[in-house]
Amino acid sequence: MVAKYFVVLFKDNVKRKIIKKFSNLKNAKDFFDNLKKKSEDVSFTKKIENGKPCSFAVGLIAEGNSKDELIFIKDEFGRNIKVKFDDDKFSLLGISPYNLEEELFDVKKKTKITLDEILTYLRGVDTLKVVYCLNNKVVIQKDDEYRLFSLKTEEESIRFIEILSEKFYSLKRKDCMFVTDTSTPQRKYLLKLLSENGFDKKSLYRKFTTFPRST
Repeated sequence: MVAKYFVVLFKDNVKRKIIKKFSNLKNAKDFFDNLKKKSEDVSFTKKIENGKPCSFAVGLIAEGNSKDELIFIKDEFGRNIKVKFDDDKFSLLGISPYNLEEELFDVKKKTKITLDEILTYLRGVDTLKVVYCLNNKVVIQKDDEYRLFSLKTEEESIRFIEILSEKFYSLKRKDCMFVTDTSTPQRKYLLKLLSENGFDKKSLYRKFTTFPRST
């Protein structure tokens, strides 16, 4: 099979990687449209990478030059931005904003986890839970059990809890409290409690996991 059409991921309007190749335009369009539709279901989207704000898009590319007009994509302010596609061997047939799912790092298990997986966990526990924001961490407390998740920035942890709480309340569940603004005494108490439960105190004070670097 000779590939003539490509579905490509763009980061900040620059081609990043080929997602899938096709020899048939219809199949390529169907895959492209389905990918866009699935993207709409992502709630906690990736907004930071390598310590810098970023945005993503998915594009449909054909082999060969196109006589069509230049293709633009709207940014978050509604401005038309020309997509940087400087390879004259290919042409861009279409492009759409794309929601990549952001993941959290489970500090104890050393694995990554999604918002939906955490929501499933919270729904499956029939007792009062409390979800705290602590610097760039999300803390889930169930009785005397604590789970700790790390995000890229403090703002990201707040954004995550706000989205999670909206989903939880939409299910009409009232067995979970969400706290994004803790007082100084509360933060000290929480830091002490987590360190006593085996979490590294130094890492608990950190507010970032990544710092800006060139890509």
